[in-house]
Amino acid sequence: MADHYEEEIKTAHQNNDLALAAVKAKKHLNMLKKICVNIAITGESGSGKSTLVNSLRNIKNRAEGAAPTGAVKETTMAPTEYKHPQNKNIRIWDLPGVGTTNFTADKYIKKMEFEKYDFFMIVSNERFTENDAKLAKEIQKMKKKFYFVRSKIDHNIRDEKRDDPDLNEEVFLNQIRENCIEELKKLDIESPKVFLVASHNLHLYEFEGFCKTLNEELPELQRDALLLALPNISLDVIEQKKKALESRIKWYILASAVGAAVPRLSEMVDVEILSTFAEQCQNSFGLSLESLQKLSGVSGVSLEVLKMEIKSSLTACKITSGVHT
Repeated sequence: MADHYEEEIKTAHQNNDLALAAVKAKKHLNMLKKICVNIAITGESGSGKSTLVNSLRNIKNRAEGAAPTGAVKETTMAPTEYKHPQNKNIRIWDLPGVGTTNFTADKYIKKMEFEKYDFFMIVSNERFTENDAKLAKEIQKMKKKFYFVRSKIDHNIRDEKRDDPDLNEEVFLNQIRENCIEELKKLDIESPKVFLVASHNLHLYEFEGFCKTLNEELPELQRDALLLALPNISLDVIEQKKKALESRIKWYILASAVGAAVPRLSEMVDVEILSTFAEQCQNSFGLSLESLQKLSGVSGVSLEVLKMEIKSSLTACKITSGVHT
């Protein structure tokens, strides 16, 4: 899609039609705003699906707007959509647990409308089961991507260290991963992609590897939309976000040129477009006041100290189409 617009813009430039090139660039930017990603979080009841949904949205359990969690009973009784706070077109679906009396595996596949999701995360907090394998096979038939997420890894390490304080975490994690892969192969899943994750601490273990896999396997426009909304769990993820945003700069520059064709409007249009891009950068890198307040609460570092440490003019400022304060 981007190549199509680039070719049209190239032709417009060759014809010295700057206004047309700007219009095409604005159309491309408007199209980027409409890119949707529907992610299905599925697996057996009690596996930690809802906590993962909240972490992907950078929201704590029991916070306003969070997916309800609970270990005593199944808390998700119907497919529930949760929009990402930074991008309403990224929709994370918390699906009911498979394998319960309410949702046997065969009924589950029909009721959950699998065809509407772009990719699936199959979550387990222990071992993957026949129900998980059934889900994977049905998803595979639809030629869609699916990934196995072994959750609550931090709990496993904590429990193991009670008996073995000198536990080698790397060896232990490799054992868990290999065991998961072997189990899934026994259930006729070829080359399963398994990621070990601690939902409350996505920066630990293998969530970064999961992000890299999505970066390689998702269509470009969906990949960038999702990447810009994911938590800043590592320098590598931040660098990927930087590249994604840099690739959009040329489109914003071209789009701002539309004002050049209209006397006395160029300054207003430029500021509006620049403010849109600046706000996107601020949200993606976690520089908004709301993001910094969340970080302060988690880290115990005061908001003022965080502001002083971040070397960016976008830090905690309010961005409007006029001026930012």
